[in-house]
Amino acid sequence: MTGTHPSPRTFAFLFHAAAWILAPAVLAFSEPANSPEPAKVLDTMRRATDFMMNTVSNRGGFVWAYSQDLEPFGELPARKSMIWVEPPGTPSVGLMLLEAFRATGDTAYLDDAKRVAQPLLWGQHPSGGWNYFIDFDPQGLPEYYETFFSKCWGWWEHVHPYGNCTFDDFVTTESTRFLLRLYTTTLDPELRGPLDKALGHILRAQYPNGAWPQRYPPAKPHALYGRPDYTSFYTFNDGVMSDCIDVLLEAAATLHRPDCRAAAIRGMDFYLLAQLPDPQAGWAQQYSLDMIPAWGRPFEIGTVCAGETLTNIDDLLRFYALTGDRRYLDAIPSALDWLERSIISGAEGYTHTYYYEAETNHPLYIRQEGETVEEVTYTVTNEVEGSYPYGNRMTIDVGARRREYERVSALSVEEARADYESRLRARSLPKTVLGGFLAKALAEIPQSPEGIHAIVNSLDTRGGWRESIHIPDPFSPFTKPGLDFTGYSTGGYIGRMYRLINYLDQAKSFERSGTANVSLRGGR
Repeated sequence: MTGTHPSPRTFAFLFHAAAWILAPAVLAFSEPANSPEPAKVLDTMRRATDFMMNTVSNRGGFVWAYSQDLEPFGELPARKSMIWVEPPGTPSVGLMLLEAFRATGDTAYLDDAKRVAQPLLWGQHPSGGWNYFIDFDPQGLPEYYETFFSKCWGWWEHVHPYGNCTFDDFVTTESTRFLLRLYTTTLDPELRGPLDKALGHILRAQYPNGAWPQRYPPAKPHALYGRPDYTSFYTFNDGVMSDCIDVLLEAAATLHRPDCRAAAIRGMDFYLLAQLPDPQAGWAQQYSLDMIPAWGRPFEIGTVCAGETLTNIDDLLRFYALTGDRRYLDAIPSALDWLERSIISGAEGYTHTYYYEAETNHPLYIRQEGETVEEVTYTVTNEVEGSYPYGNRMTIDVGARRREYERVSALSVEEARADYESRLRARSLPKTVLGGFLAKALAEIPQSPEGIHAIVNSLDTRGGWRESIHIPDPFSPFTKPGLDFTGYSTGGYIGRMYRLINYLDQAKSFERSGTANVSLRGGR
């Protein structure tokens, strides 16, 4: 995922993996008087949300990006009848709207969040989960798969209509999280049934050993390039394990569900079960049902993975803080030792690659050849030059991770929990960044007076934030330039709204402390 040509998934991985060690994001308002009046911020938020909800959305749902004439694009070009569930799509908008309601007290945002929930409820699978997208014209989908999805490179999860649900890229868990928070905000009894159904889906999908598959319920497998279908495998890749654990812990705390907490602990324990033996004491992205590192997509090699190991180390640090169980810490030193031994000597601008050969620990890469999805071939190589840009060059500061392990390991159970909660409270919203367009917006617009002014002043006459959009070529994303245009991105809207929500929270803090004469009264 951390390759030369980052994809939307890349950003999701980068920000999720770094969540534990990110320094607390303190809002940079050294001079409150230099910031816009909160009333102007409130007006900007409302105008932008009215545009997105009443002009852009499809029945309250969203894709990832839109041209100026509102042609829709998800992870791939979308049908007009589609909305995207995968972040930063529909449930991500809903979560942000709940934060806007909390920050402003304006019930219009709560009403908007309820509207966002409706298409998710409509598109909830009978088993309780969700697919990457919802299509309000399902009769037209088979033709779209045949003529378009089946011919796309790299997006193997869309090549075949599995007909089930996915935990990949936080799809089912983000939707469940949104319904959970909407229910606990409103206590609407009509939401409790779909919420329990979603949580039941997550609980049923868990294997007895604590792992989750990428997709559930089991469906007819689709082999790719002669390799077994990977969607039933025990899966860490793209946040499957970690986010199932996180949403179950949240449900356990807010709904008083001990069964959810017990399942989350079983998931944490699978990290220990799946750690590979020394001298390569890391983790693979996914494992076959006999616990052998397994291939995923044709460029995801079934071997020990530096990227997944990095993510899992951060997760284990968090698990200790959440549970007080030092077994999670005990697994970390050998993984750090392997990462240190795996630094590539002589590499310029990076330290690691994603994959390493079993036993020899030689770096592994994938070479892709062919011009169409029917012709393309993938072969394993030891040469980085010309390799497929999926995690082929990544930088890991092993020393920083080791220092963080030593710091956390020295804390008592109570201190570790307090430290984790303090860091989480200090971090600005969103706590976790999922999706490339959202990451792009947050990176380009600082949480500062200048950034807030830029957001307020850049709203166009329609009420939207126009920005540069890049859509990779779906048939050859790494060999053709793709599509570039000016339009609107859902992640850009979410990111700017979070910047404004954080500003309002900071302004309220100033008001409480008497350091600024501002008022947050207003709204609709």
